Amino acid sequence: MSSPREQIEADLKEAMKAREKERTETLRMLLAEIKNREIQDGEPVDEKAFTALIKKAVKQRKEAAEQFHNGGRTELAEKEERELVLLEPYLPQQVDEATLRAAVQAVIEEKGLSGPSGMGQVMQAVMAQFGGGADGKLVNQIARELLG
Repeated sequence: MSSPREQIEADLKEAMKAREKERTETLRMLLAEIKNREIQDGEPVDEKAFTALIKKAVKQRKEAAEQFHNGGRTELAEKEERELVLLEPYLPQQVDEATLRAAVQAVIEEKGLSGPSGMGQVMQAVMAQFGGGADGKLVNQIARELLG
């Protein structure tokens, strides 16, 4: 199994050979972020750090697309959305809402939590359980609803 960096480098070569300009630019940007993280940390990017980098890049694209839509710049919003589509395959498989809801409910019952004061414990336990496969925003929403 190849490392995330090796996978992106292989995909970048493939995109360059196919002359896919936007895909090439997006993968180069991602590779640059990985290299910067490796320089910063002084060691190769592990799976957890790679997932964090991808999530950050995806979040940036979503927010930028939203801002461009609000500003009436649809061509720039569409570019951000296309980049988002190129980055999403590198994210871990996301857990569905029903599974997250069951996990949140189990943590609440197991620890006997209620009210907003239990939010931190629920978030910590559920995010640790699913790692990069859980959408933190969705977990937060479900936890607020169930802690009520």
